[in-house]
Amino acid sequence: MLILTHTALRNPAILKVRQLPRKFFGRVTVWPRLMPLGLLLRILIEMQWVRIALALSPLVAIALIWRAAALPLSQAPLLMLIIIWWVETRLLRVPAKRRAALIDAAEAERGLDLLRVQARAALTKIAAGREMRAGQLHLVIEQSELWSFAPLTYVSVQSEAGPEVLRLSEAEQAVLREGLFQTGFGEAQLQRINQSQNTFLRDIGFDARGVSAHARLAAALG
Repeated sequence: MLILTHTALRNPAILKVRQLPRKFFGRVTVWPRLMPLGLLLRILIEMQWVRIALALSPLVAIALIWRAAALPLSQAPLLMLIIIWWVETRLLRVPAKRRAALIDAAEAERGLDLLRVQARAALTKIAAGREMRAGQLHLVIEQSELWSFAPLTYVSVQSEAGPEVLRLSEAEQAVLREGLFQTGFGEAQLQRINQSQNTFLRDIGFDARGVSAHARLAAALG
């Protein structure tokens, strides 16, 4: 899970918002400030040109090993398109006819209910800590459409005031890390649900007027 906020990114300009919810996958590339090799490779595979290059690499290898095959392969664009199509739609994604079998519908709804409860609890703490009395916040949880890799999840708190992606403090980021994907419901479970429903962005709204006095007191006491 990557929390998208200004201090966590090398390219915070991508957080500019025109309308809610702000979508990231397929539109911009996220570059975290802290990026171990595994995360770097996972982000690179989201780039279509990287996936195309990897899909066609066997043809390149064949052309280098068997020089006589180089010219026929270079003149076979249909073969290249078929390979790219197969990799993108059959290898990296779940075909439409297999989606329903990924997870039981009732189990999926229970998982989404739990996610909404966790999200609203986190938004309650953030709104209380900011002493918000009004306004709409959105916890936006977006996942990659690629099925054959470990889930890549972007989490951001977006506000209708502006609109904008909130600049989250370290304490607020900790609220998200500690509050989301807990109690047996993780990113892998959400990935399975998203794939089954072909929905990869979850937008959980929250009205700051709903923050209880107890939550405000807890925030004030630290």
